[in-house]
Amino acid sequence: MSKNLSQLLKEVRACRACEGRIPAPRPVLRAHADARVLIVGQAPGRKVHASGIPWDDASGDRLREWLRVERNAFYDERRFAILPMGFCYPGKDKSGDLPPRRECAQLWLERLLASLPNIQLTLLIGRYAQRYYLGDKRKQTLTETVRAWREYWPRYLPLPHPSPRNTGWFQYNPWLEQKVIPALRRHSALRAIKRAAQF
Repeated sequence: MSKNLSQLLKEVRACRACEGRIPAPRPVLRAHADARVLIVGQAPGRKVHASGIPWDDASGDRLREWLRVERNAFYDERRFAILPMGFCYPGKDKSGDLPPRRECAQLWLERLLASLPNIQLTLLIGRYAQRYYLGDKRKQTLTETVRAWREYWPRYLPLPHPSPRNTGWFQYNPWLEQKVIPALRRHSALRAIKRAAQF
């Protein structure tokens, strides 16, 4: 890892910009200059906040199944960078977790992305990631954006959140598993990661 990125990650992990406005600052992210795939989710949930390990929950299990990668490969920063829209657990409201804090992207994201020159595929998981990265190119709804995935391919792939709470969405939209996930598994960046893992 470059010295500049290593120092930047230390600064991000020490960030307390939202102290007093979230339960407790604990930025959770992973990055390495060699990473080929960038995973952009919403923000850590309570379990990830407690463990400090991104996607360390049932949603992560489904995401790894979509990718067809084992945990050790998934958590190899030289392969996968993980930069959610919010780095800290934002707390809960009546219907679930609060939205990711905007400060993370405003303070850190541009510098972090500039330190990842080898990213070939960015997974945009959920509407917050899709709104930030796709801007006006996204559709009116998340479902429409995911259905239009070929418009953003092969640089970006919009996806729904792999949470068990979305089981009904997956059942109602079988085309995700039939068409989108197989294309994801064939992406050149993922194939290169899997080839390297065999040696």
